Amino acid sequence: MTADLADYAEPHSERPPAPVPVDWAAVEEWLGVRLPGDYRRFADRYGPVDFGEYLWIHVPCAQDGRFDYGQWLRETHREARIELRDLPGEERYAVHPEPGGLLAWGCTRGSDTLFWDTSVSADPDEWTVVVRHQGPVPGSGLRDWHAYDLTLTGYLRHMVRDGWELPSPPGPLMGPLPGSVARTAFLPDAAPWTPPAALPPRLTDAERRAALETGTGLEALRLLSPPPERPYLGDGTWEGLFAELGTRLPREYVELMVEYGAGCWSQWLRFLTPLRTGERRFATHVGEVLDGYRMLKRNHPDSFPLSAWPEPGGFLPFANSVDGDHLGWLTEGDDPDAWPLVVWPRHARQGAPLEHGLMDTLVAWQRGRLATPGLAGLDEDDDPLEYAGFRAWNDAAYW
Repeated sequence: MTADLADYAEPHSERPPAPVPVDWAAVEEWLGVRLPGDYRRFADRYGPVDFGEYLWIHVPCAQDGRFDYGQWLRETHREARIELRDLPGEERYAVHPEPGGLLAWGCTRGSDTLFWDTSVSADPDEWTVVVRHQGPVPGSGLRDWHAYDLTLTGYLRHMVRDGWELPSPPGPLMGPLPGSVARTAFLPDAAPWTPPAALPPRLTDAERRAALETGTGLEALRLLSPPPERPYLGDGTWEGLFAELGTRLPREYVELMVEYGAGCWSQWLRFLTPLRTGERRFATHVGEVLDGYRMLKRNHPDSFPLSAWPEPGGFLPFANSVDGDHLGWLTEGDDPDAWPLVVWPRHARQGAPLEHGLMDTLVAWQRGRLATPGLAGLDEDDDPLEYAGFRAWNDAAYW
């Protein structure tokens, strides 16, 4: 591989490639397969690279907050598995770790993802490339999931070919790439990657059943997402918050916050800090959200049908998602414990109030049984316990 690559690619003058040590025996044991020899030689010589100023070739490495090889594989394979369900059965690929499944090795600036088809041979040196092309140009000959009769070495050579070489096989939509190999810009300090150790099950079989099937309320939530040792609520009091708002809040919400405090559920749903005082207090965040809602409602009343708190029955938000959705109450009537929950979804039309209270809603959502616009759902093959969790905040958190 290295000799072949040197024939058609040169190191970038400003970002020359640099290897990162790889324990191939440990990586391959973790993957459960042996990797192609040309890929191993490429990684040993160049490390993670930006090839042809378009294609990122990922190798087993890590950089805090930016990249983890194992996490990247897990997320990429999950997305591929979900997308492939839309294909007819005869066109559908298996995905690693299924036997013969696609195994990712790179991606592009055009959001394409590159895999090996491990089903073509028991010899990994004969694995060929499959590319998940995003938005192929009509008439280009490219399919959404395009199989190339090329190994990694052959595919890279094809990417820097002298001409289009159409129609067998189609190539990059922008034409041949420059023959350059650069250290990946977002991984300047990439370090060796250590495969995660196999962990014993977090829950017993009985606890797992309670978490996913039989438990309710706080009992189930504690199993799904263990609460923090020191919940963070802020430096104020519930009485002070209720006085500022002019109303108490539902007892179930207060009970949940006393147990968990402010933080992020499943790395996605963020609960406002209820008792913080000062500039970033609960009422300030609520006001900012509702100011935005009122402006949208004035311009598009049919798309934003809710009243905004403190109007009678108005929407009072207390949580938001990383995608800009908001969860709150419809403040209908004098009893806050009877207020229904509602989601204001960012990317969908307004839906009806949710059927259940806050804790049952969180339980159903973390179990993967709640499907509603504005609350991201799990895939049918996901293990809910892998995605459930709660991360507590402190006063440094924005929300």
